[in-house]
Amino acid sequence: MWRWVCCLLALALLNAGCQRRETGVWTLGNEAKDLTPELRASVTKVLEEHSGIMDSPKMLGDDKFDATKLALGRSVYIKRYVQYHGVNGDGQGPTAASLVPKPRDYRRGVFKFTTTPYGYKPRREDLVRTVRKGIPGTSMPAFNLLPNKELQAAVDWVLVLTHRGELETRLVNNAKEDDEVDLEAVPDIVSGLVAAWERADEAQVLAVTPQPKFKTDHIVAGKQAFLTRGCAKCHGEDGRGQTPDNLRGDLKDSWGHPTRAADLTSGMLRGGQEPMDVYRRIFSGINGTPMPGFQQALASEPETTWNLVAYVLHVSHERRRGKILESGSIAPFK
Repeated sequence: MWRWVCCLLALALLNAGCQRRETGVWTLGNEAKDLTPELRASVTKVLEEHSGIMDSPKMLGDDKFDATKLALGRSVYIKRYVQYHGVNGDGQGPTAASLVPKPRDYRRGVFKFTTTPYGYKPRREDLVRTVRKGIPGTSMPAFNLLPNKELQAAVDWVLVLTHRGELETRLVNNAKEDDEVDLEAVPDIVSGLVAAWERADEAQVLAVTPQPKFKTDHIVAGKQAFLTRGCAKCHGEDGRGQTPDNLRGDLKDSWGHPTRAADLTSGMLRGGQEPMDVYRRIFSGINGTPMPGFQQALASEPETTWNLVAYVLHVSHERRRGKILESGSIAPFK
């Protein structure tokens, strides 16, 4: 009898230990470590005033945001994302060290795959799409089976984290420069951060000219542009990324992580497989990466952008068509 009781008790304790808590504590990032305790306390106080605490969060600039949505978003995030992106949204979850590329650090407010111009915040639809479809070739899976209510709530929580992170960065940088937290400047900082996200809703990148029906001529012209307009410098002449910079891992992203130009022949276009997805990557570039935009360079020849799209899509499907490409090797990042 006692043996069974002990077994049941042990099982209960084991199950209890496996449950993730839906609460936690937000902390300041490493950028604040050089601040005095007094300045750190001041930054924390401002963050709690405008972003709340993890158990009682606020949407920056919107004190009336539905608290039940944020509670659901926190629950979904803790269950499905915190192990990668961390409690603070800093990309430092317990599994992050073993992942390449690294999980996104939301605190910078920088997101790679958007429908907005380079340097802009993403539209909400961009974040929803990333969660729903995932990012091919990375550890970010598709959550297309997640109920829409939970998916939307998860995006709300990501927005809470990124807004809080951006505010923290501004406060910490100002404190380092002025040796104080200027409380009078905080309302302007908050309104500026909120306005940047609001501008994104009206800044969707649309094609300058209609998409043509792709034919062989477009692919041929696209290949010529690819070889002569600088694309091959990073992606290689065959699109496989077998260039000296890529092989050495010399390139860095905005988060300080080593990065590489994509192997376009892999068939895993991280920003999306649709022609307009590729168009936006070429036209605007990719935020936070060395990938530049060609909006200005190709302003007088918009047809070249579509030709490049045709070529990239053609190359990305070569393996699916059964073409066996020359093998190559890329050393792991150090």
